[in-house]
Amino acid sequence: MVLVYTEAHNGQFKKAALEAVTYGNKTAQVMGTKCVALVIGEATNPAELGKYGAAEVMTVNSGNLAHFDSQTYGHAISAVAQQAGAKVVILPHSSTGKSLAGRVAVKLNAGCVSGANAIHTMDGGVFKVKKNVFSGKAVAEYQLNSDIKVLTLSGNSLKAEDGGADATVTAMDLEVPASRVTILGVDKQQGDLAPLPEAELVVSAGRGMKGPENWGIIEDLAKVIGATTACSRPVADTGWRPHHEHVGQTGVAIKPNLYIAAGISGAIQHLAGVNSSKCIVVINKDPEAPFFKAADYGVCADLFDVVPKLTEAIKKAKA
Repeated sequence: MVLVYTEAHNGQFKKAALEAVTYGNKTAQVMGTKCVALVIGEATNPAELGKYGAAEVMTVNSGNLAHFDSQTYGHAISAVAQQAGAKVVILPHSSTGKSLAGRVAVKLNAGCVSGANAIHTMDGGVFKVKKNVFSGKAVAEYQLNSDIKVLTLSGNSLKAEDGGADATVTAMDLEVPASRVTILGVDKQQGDLAPLPEAELVVSAGRGMKGPENWGIIEDLAKVIGATTACSRPVADTGWRPHHEHVGQTGVAIKPNLYIAAGISGAIQHLAGVNSSKCIVVINKDPEAPFFKAADYGVCADLFDVVPKLTEAIKKAKA
């Protein structure tokens, strides 16, 4: 059996959770078994996970799970995996999933691969899975010989497939120990757009914007295409934009379908966090900007001329 942990925010399942269930279903098909989704805490409609491939949904609800803590959540996931006899446990490759994977793997004495981006293969009966390495410059294939395997799925590696029917929901009677961490408060990013790790469209800018007062043209472009905004590290460090928008090696690593970068030179630290994007568009007036070497499309011109014109062109095309 394949067990998939699904994240929910304000009762709604995250995009990463739906992708993980689809991935879990495809993994289960290769293994000739079933995919079971695990919901911890409150979710508005857990049965809907059946539409994405879950044959069954298990829920665990406890006062000790009201706030996320990797210790208590790791205990719950590993306990359910043991009770259900899961051979593969799948988590999203989010900050939550990455903090859980190691704990769950240790509790289950399992081999672990973080950031898988393809369905595993059974080459001669051996479980093998691939992931990007060296900041996306190469692909490595890992062989897992343990009885139980733990995987985290890299975001946007495959599209969530909605084609099934609601699944049966079973409430698990599980004793969860109290957390050793006291939560004093929780502040979460607000907004209608997808957070950066889940965004399919991202518009980003750097020091070429000259100042925070000019950011309106970036927000206008992002709004017209329904994209999430991002920035380079110097922009976040100087306080032009909030730190949660910083993408790169020391910020958020993203993998959108489209990444538009305006006024960013493309230092190696920035590229390490964005070069897994499926399509990169660079706008920079410096023809020697290293970002052009990584771009699928490049515009060597002043961003203050190009970005507003691009926004207007898209508006006209939509109209």
